[in-house]
Amino acid sequence: MKNQSVASNIDWITILIYIVLVAMGWMNIYSASLPLEQTSIFDLSQIYGKQMLFILLAIPLIFTILSVDAKIFEKYAVVFYALGIVLLLGLFAFGKTIKGQTNWYQFGGFGFQPSEFVKTAAALLLAKLLSDTQINIKQFSHQVLALAVFGFPVILIMLQPDAGSAMIFISLVFVLYREGLPSWYLWTGFIAIILFVLALIIKPVFIVILALMIMIIHYIFNRRINRNPLVYGIIFVLITGFVFSVDYVYENVLESHQKDRINVLLGKDVNMQKEGYNLNQSMIAIGSGSWIGKGYLEGTQTKGGFVPEQHTDYIFTTVGEEWGFAGAAVVIALFVTLFLRIIYLAEHQKTKFSRVYGYCVATFLFTHFFVNISMLIKMFPTIGVPLPFFSYGGSSLWAFTILLFIFLKMDANKVNEW
Repeated sequence: MKNQSVASNIDWITILIYIVLVAMGWMNIYSASLPLEQTSIFDLSQIYGKQMLFILLAIPLIFTILSVDAKIFEKYAVVFYALGIVLLLGLFAFGKTIKGQTNWYQFGGFGFQPSEFVKTAAALLLAKLLSDTQINIKQFSHQVLALAVFGFPVILIMLQPDAGSAMIFISLVFVLYREGLPSWYLWTGFIAIILFVLALIIKPVFIVILALMIMIIHYIFNRRINRNPLVYGIIFVLITGFVFSVDYVYENVLESHQKDRINVLLGKDVNMQKEGYNLNQSMIAIGSGSWIGKGYLEGTQTKGGFVPEQHTDYIFTTVGEEWGFAGAAVVIALFVTLFLRIIYLAEHQKTKFSRVYGYCVATFLFTHFFVNISMLIKMFPTIGVPLPFFSYGGSSLWAFTILLFIFLKMDANKVNEW
């Protein structure tokens, strides 16, 4: 088995899905950025020409990953992570500020966003940490250590500030949950989000009263389990403090554009020609596609340039308008199949390191997909999160490619891990 080549062991189903998604992504970028006078698809003065270059350069990147020893990724996980942190820190001295965010290095006409690549580094280090036989994720000290792996990059990214990328890192808590993290972490996060949204809609005092009633009912019906009333009291105090602090955080901590995006999501009084313009135009574009779309390169919203940044975060609006519900359903089905395939492969790994890393890959890709699609249909605040393999950008495409193919290399190597 050790003599078998990578080509015979690699998961070609995942690679096929990858190729199809990248190809479809380029087709939509081409449609969203096509000028009046068409030029060569390799024209680097055009967005679609640059994306074609990024795709071609991803090919030797893939072969390089598949040719190296899979054990290198585990052996040097700490080195990769340290390099990623250095790149994030370097932004504060050498980064280029774009739209209020210092999260890019600029080299001529090309940019480099390190946070995209740090995801892979964080996933590798987290996998290495959790695969250590001395680590027990049920112990609080070990939980803090695991959370710090992606918590440190989150702090640095929030300082840029880039809330969208930071949120993607936080999603790794689901990987920890898969490995035994107590469920109260997830419940606390979900409840905090719900309370935050409710506090923006109704008066905090009503939320506190509702929380008190729920806790009293819960205590009455669970007295036989010997619940400590002091615990209920502490939780109630924490909820009260959190709810009454939402207004202060909203007014004094969040940036004006972040507040505008939340207002748009909650349907508050906003100017649809300003802060609500992007979302409004994206929904018009998606809705106008109806069942089968207007046809490739025939989208009026797309051709008219009504959707800002359509080739990046709003690329899925091109799918909705030109390919319709049917085309959008196919794209979504491809992504879901990719997620399920990665999870399936992760569960069949021979080492805990590769299994944990596989779940990190699935988590990152799914979170990007879910947030990107949700923000276009008014289910999530608008934040700068690209759609994997679809949105324009070399950093995004290469980072997702590296993230995925490292796992495919591990999977292809598992026959040698007996």
